[in-house]
Amino acid sequence: MNHAPSLRHTFLTRITLMLAIAGCITAAATYSYSKHETASFLDGQLRQIALNAGPKLIAATAPEAPDQDPEDRFAITIWDAAGHVLDQSLPGANIPLLPKPGFATVQVGQKIWRAYMLRDAGQSIQVAQRMRVREEIASSAALGAALPVLLLIPLTWLVGGLALHRTLRRMDNLTHDLATRGARATAPLPFTDVPAELTPLVESMNGLILRLNTALEAQKRFLADAAHSLRTPIAAMQIETGNLMADKPAPNQRPRLEALAAAARRAAGLVGQLLRLARLDEPEAPCPVAVDAAELLLACVADHAPLSSRNGIDLGAAITPPAMVRGVEDEIQTLFANLIENALIYSPTGGRVDVSLQPAEGGFSVEVQDNGPGLPAGAEADIFERFFRAAPQAVEGSGLGLAIARRIATRHGFGLEVCNRKDGVKGVLARVTMPDSGEA
Repeated sequence: MNHAPSLRHTFLTRITLMLAIAGCITAAATYSYSKHETASFLDGQLRQIALNAGPKLIAATAPEAPDQDPEDRFAITIWDAAGHVLDQSLPGANIPLLPKPGFATVQVGQKIWRAYMLRDAGQSIQVAQRMRVREEIASSAALGAALPVLLLIPLTWLVGGLALHRTLRRMDNLTHDLATRGARATAPLPFTDVPAELTPLVESMNGLILRLNTALEAQKRFLADAAHSLRTPIAAMQIETGNLMADKPAPNQRPRLEALAAAARRAAGLVGQLLRLARLDEPEAPCPVAVDAAELLLACVADHAPLSSRNGIDLGAAITPPAMVRGVEDEIQTLFANLIENALIYSPTGGRVDVSLQPAEGGFSVEVQDNGPGLPAGAEADIFERFFRAAPQAVEGSGLGLAIARRIATRHGFGLEVCNRKDGVKGVLARVTMPDSGEA
């Protein structure tokens, strides 16, 4: 079994590589910015030293500096032993002579200077520079240090998101398989490109799938075996009931025999539906052929005419053949029959059931409408479940008709919708959409 590399290892490798690249880029940008600022400052220092090397040097002969900010200039003052100013590089600065040699901070008016003074027996030399220059250097250095960090934060989000996306993209196959897997899927989940962290999860899910398949198979076998076993005693019960009815029983016994015959008939119908459901649980339908859905629907309407007459229901049909679709004839007929029978059972005496078939986009649409009690609120989500009955308890039914109808529709790729009517009439609308087979 070949497993894909670990998600943790892959993510850490990619994020480390991408952050290393990002770090190199930000380091290069920081170095370039710092080099430019340092070069500008030191060039200005060199120019100031050259201009103040001697009192007689003419500043006009020096080439212009790229930065002519006067705040960057040094204030150099030379005093003699008597305290007279011999030379001053920045007239108007008027920085007083420090009382003792060394460094000091001096405020002259609104300006603050950082000064350094040397003294010997003949003269005193004092050099001062605006404190604002140092603040600007500190601000530039702080900006140079903070800017790469500020740029690195969104870059880290981008790089981390990209690395995480590329890492988790390996899970797309597993996600797609789970999203498209049907309720009756039996194949185990593949291990192709599954990360090492998810391998135990996939193995557990495959074990669960295997156990579910085993339970479903056991359930189907039990359902089929029980239905087959019940057919014989129910058939015998129907025969004996028929014989008793033919012997002209006493008037007080006839209602009991009729009730027994009705119960046997319902039991026989339920067994037949269980057997049909067991056959429909097979994963693949028999080989489909081209069938005329209109002809099958007309036959179903004719078959249910006695039931509609007995219940006092007007059964109408608007069907124009042909309507060629592909499928299994008896299964499609069962689908139509179940929908029509449901409508007849749930419609009241004097009601109406309308069956129609009309062309639809890419195929045909069959609709069965009744004017019965309709579906209770919230029942639409459960009506296709086995043994679920939304009708009143007094109405006969097994709760398997719509489950069988949906299974047939799913096997054939038909659309099936059952909902309350939306034309202002109380009742239920069942709609089957079928693609055209393309055969005349």
